[in-house]
Amino acid sequence: MTTSRAAAGVATGGVLGTSCVSTFVVNANTSAVSILLPSISIDLDASLDLLQWAVTGYLLVGAAVIVTSGALGDVFGRRKLFVWGLVLFIASCVLIALATTGGMVVAGRIIQGAAGATILASGLSLLSVAMTGAAQMRAVALWGAASAAGAAAGPLVGGVLNDATGWQGLFWIDAAIALVCVPWALRTVPESRDPDRPRSIDLAGTVLVAAVLAPFVFAMTTGSKLGWLSVPTITCLVVSVLAAVGFVAVERRVAAPLVDLRLLRNGLLVGSTAAILIGAGAIAGVGFLLSLYFQDPAVFGMSSLQAGLATLPVAALVIAVAPAVTPLASRFGARPVILAGFVLLTAGFVLLALVSPSWSYPAFLPALIAIALGLGLSNGPASSIATASVTVDQVGAASGISNMARYVGGAVMTAVVAGIYASTNVGLQATGGAAADALAAGLSHASIALAIFSAAGIALAVLARRRPPKPDAVDYAAAAASTAHTLPVAARA
Repeated sequence: MTTSRAAAGVATGGVLGTSCVSTFVVNANTSAVSILLPSISIDLDASLDLLQWAVTGYLLVGAAVIVTSGALGDVFGRRKLFVWGLVLFIASCVLIALATTGGMVVAGRIIQGAAGATILASGLSLLSVAMTGAAQMRAVALWGAASAAGAAAGPLVGGVLNDATGWQGLFWIDAAIALVCVPWALRTVPESRDPDRPRSIDLAGTVLVAAVLAPFVFAMTTGSKLGWLSVPTITCLVVSVLAAVGFVAVERRVAAPLVDLRLLRNGLLVGSTAAILIGAGAIAGVGFLLSLYFQDPAVFGMSSLQAGLATLPVAALVIAVAPAVTPLASRFGARPVILAGFVLLTAGFVLLALVSPSWSYPAFLPALIAIALGLGLSNGPASSIATASVTVDQVGAASGISNMARYVGGAVMTAVVAGIYASTNVGLQATGGAAADALAAGLSHASIALAIFSAAGIALAVLARRRPPKPDAVDYAAAAASTAHTLPVAARA
């Protein structure tokens, strides 16, 4: 009896340890990369137009893989997928750290997008089946806290390592940590599968998601340069539309669809998922913009460490506010909380659109605080509604849809603001404008786009009618993690 209890304790500790450590590393890696792009650009003589695909490519692949990797784990073994995700993550880190061209960095990040999504999906699945009851809730709460901490710490960690070791240091250290997790998982994590799940995998749906997103993001990135009515731009948009039609047709026929289209009839789920998409797009877009602007020698000329410190208050405030919002949503209802969040988010981007080259860092703080508060207010309740608006057996599917939307929002809005920022900057400097003026104009125009995007969330807040129950520990953790991941937490009476 004592031996079996000890073995169970080792298994539980192994699942909890490997899943929490890996999700911290993956989320820190994800949020750190934007801070490193200027250094990578200088070191490899690669344009930022190319390197923005290190961000968007990662998110695009993550959107296509996040649900599929969970399904593969259910069929072939969750531990097996988790370990293979770690191995792929290690390989991608090594490829990036050894890169001699920008193209190699982008290729490594695309591989890393698949690896990161697999680690997150498989790690959370392993936690969910390894424990039950209160122990499961505590484990999910810890996983959510690790996810949130990684996302918040990433820019600072990236800046520290870049200044200390060069930009490659982040990827070498991430690879080393993942390498430790592989034998740890193999020794202590028991294998698990879902014997009741159909063995068919919706690979066609996965490919079609990528076929929808990749051409669309390419069009958004290059449309201002090539022309919105140019043949390449129109061709990309047509391909995206055709792929979307094909995706719907495939999802209607397959036994285990990537997205259960019946869930899209649920107005609360669709509205909350759209709100999640907007929030993810906003935080990814503003993080990308501020990293470039703060580090440009024509404006602030910050080091990557200084830029990481400059953006840390935003990430930290989002993480700190989200759990505090949970009891407010329980008391007043989700609608006013989400509405206030999107009003603040939109107002923050409007303030940021007023930027001028003469602004010092403190001048940015009112806009950044409004953006952070807006994200904190809207993300947690929206994630809660996404999983609470469905039946218990649909929670996993709803969580998967929400997390796919989070990747999509980040990829699309990063591409949009990158295109606006670059085209405005290049256009004004080509006509004789000062570099600082051109950069400020680029940031202003991109912020206007983000303000319009965020304003759409105000209308979506009307759909948020649910008043959550009194929160417990797992609700606070789910709220904190909501900037990076929607946890599959079922509604309580």
